[in-house]
Amino acid sequence: MLSDTPQDEPAQSGLEPGEARSVFRVDGMDCGECARTVQRVMNKLDGVREVAVSFNTTKMTVVHTAPLDSIQKTVSDVGYRATVLDTTLQDPDLPVHDGDVTQPSYWERNKRAILTAVSGLFLGAGLVTEYAGWSESAAILLYTIAILSGGFYAARAGYYALKSFTLDMNFLMTVAAIGAAAIGEWSEGATVVFLFSVGNWLQASTMERTRRSIRSLIGFAPKEALVRRNGAELTVPVDSLQIGDLILVRPGERIPMDGQVEAGTSTVNQAPVTGESIPVLKQQGDEVFAGTLNETGGLEVIVTKKVEDSTLNRMIYLVEEAQEQKAPSQQFVDRFATYYTPIVVLLAILIAVLPPLFTGDPFSEWIYRALALLVIACPCALVISTPVAIVAAIGNAAKQGVLIKGGAFLELMGRIRAIAFDKTGTLTQGKPVVVFVEPFDGIYKERLLTLAASIEARSEHPLARAITRLSEEKGIRHLPVQEFQAVAGKGAQGRLEGSLYRIGKPSWMQELGYEGTEKLKTVLSVQHEQGRTVMLIADERRVIGLIAVADTVREDSENTIARLKQAGIAYTVMLTGDHARIAKSIANQVGIGEYHGDLLPEQKLARITELKQHHRLVAMVGDGINDSPALAASDIGIAMGGAGTDIALETADIVLMSDDIGKLPFTVRLSRKALGIIKQNIWFSLLVKLAFLLLTIAGLSNLWMAVFADTGAALLVILNGMRLIKQR
Repeated sequence: MLSDTPQDEPAQSGLEPGEARSVFRVDGMDCGECARTVQRVMNKLDGVREVAVSFNTTKMTVVHTAPLDSIQKTVSDVGYRATVLDTTLQDPDLPVHDGDVTQPSYWERNKRAILTAVSGLFLGAGLVTEYAGWSESAAILLYTIAILSGGFYAARAGYYALKSFTLDMNFLMTVAAIGAAAIGEWSEGATVVFLFSVGNWLQASTMERTRRSIRSLIGFAPKEALVRRNGAELTVPVDSLQIGDLILVRPGERIPMDGQVEAGTSTVNQAPVTGESIPVLKQQGDEVFAGTLNETGGLEVIVTKKVEDSTLNRMIYLVEEAQEQKAPSQQFVDRFATYYTPIVVLLAILIAVLPPLFTGDPFSEWIYRALALLVIACPCALVISTPVAIVAAIGNAAKQGVLIKGGAFLELMGRIRAIAFDKTGTLTQGKPVVVFVEPFDGIYKERLLTLAASIEARSEHPLARAITRLSEEKGIRHLPVQEFQAVAGKGAQGRLEGSLYRIGKPSWMQELGYEGTEKLKTVLSVQHEQGRTVMLIADERRVIGLIAVADTVREDSENTIARLKQAGIAYTVMLTGDHARIAKSIANQVGIGEYHGDLLPEQKLARITELKQHHRLVAMVGDGINDSPALAASDIGIAMGGAGTDIALETADIVLMSDDIGKLPFTVRLSRKALGIIKQNIWFSLLVKLAFLLLTIAGLSNLWMAVFADTGAALLVILNGMRLIKQR
């Protein structure tokens, strides 16, 4: 189960006197090493007690007494921009929120792009000047301007990385550019800087596209609401809404807060929360969610949750938390990169020094090779290979109404081969409906339903409600009932139009002495064989009809099982506490070969344990309430209907927000594609690095080829990961 506080993030509580907890958006981070650099410099700032920087969500959370402008300047010093999103004060009277929270200017938003363009122009001018033979000193001046403009951010970030005793890609690139200029390779140095600057800009742009997959959810939540208080209609900030407020939602407006419809009827587009493509009819008593679009009619909604507890807010929070949880492959890559970069730096020093000492070759030739080695050593493509795929996949799934709670679960789901299903509410609708009506001895079907519904209208039993729902759908009017009596566990009876009628279990009718005809026995046998619950209707002398009720299969269940098999799920099984006869009937209808009925919760748990022994990795699909032990024991717990269901959101690893089992094959395909792309990215990054390391040592690669390979590899793994955004 996930905790209420994101991993590695400072808790909201526990602030000491004078402290604040602030959340910033940090723009300009294009790889995980950038985030680590920001975190290191922030940890050294006076007045900062805790800090957590997220590369995937570009958020930085700080517990501090330092002024906000001091924090923002520190971030700016290493080449990034911090914008305040939220500040929570230990003491609301303290003047902590004094930082610059205005929108960035055009220059501030586009500094990197503009400096990159300037670098490219001066590089081009320098190349023309050099190869035209006009003036060597003019060419060097042009190259110098290209290096200074294109390398400004890299040099500044590299300086701060060195101060914190780390060797990041900015430091390596800065050393390579300075070294190239020092040995007279001005054009090479300027080309390296320009290509690196272009690469950083492209990486930042493409990563921003993947981050928008979750930020788009935030845009669905309105900032204001029309509320009726003391007879007056007021427009108030959503943050000020209280539980019990009555909000008015006009056609075409988004619903500002979770609540229950008090009055009005309308269709509501719930796609932002549940991923449903078809609008849902909402009327009095129905639940609605913040961020969903009211389409056709006006609604009056009673607020049932605070803004921070709304389904949309919790979903955004859980998705952002999920994007920060490192998958096993990402943990491997991070460990690898920790040792990889220092080893390559040491190797570059040895290459620059040892060969000239033993061969007598010029130092400049081997220094050049060492510089090229430093450039290709940047592990950017490798480090970014996994998180970009995880962010894209989890963000896409969220937009489709599937909440995946972390990269580890995404990867694990991609390896699942066996899935166990609960029956009630998962493969079936979860509520009984009348599926068969058989009158006897010349009684009309409508007359039989009238008698049955009139008696059952007095009962609260779920089977009784199934009969009354059918009568309402058919427009059948109920007869007045006298002397109504419910017989616990057996049925009910009452007088209608002066005669006594009974409805209940066949065993009760047998106790009362009613004799069953051969036709009745045959129909009973057929209905029981199909797993249906049968109720008999009788007058004072004989049984006059039969009504069969069953929990019907969801429309998409059979198709879902078939699509899961096509997606590579080799084994499916149904585990239910219902009667084995009913389990068999449902299993046959949906195409599941194995089923187990009459299971208590602990027996379901035992079955899951057995399945794991035979199939290693097992997922369990249930409603998140009755199936909690089995969901917890499975490798992946998948809950149905998370929208508005707190326990499903908290306990499961994956939540189907719309209660639509048809989303499950999509989830399997997305997870498998993500797992495949992660493997492709890792292997591609490692092979490119290895190939260019060997070429550089052999003297067959130069500086601009090295930086082009490094930047190109990073962009390719990003673009490859972004394919997951389009998965449908």
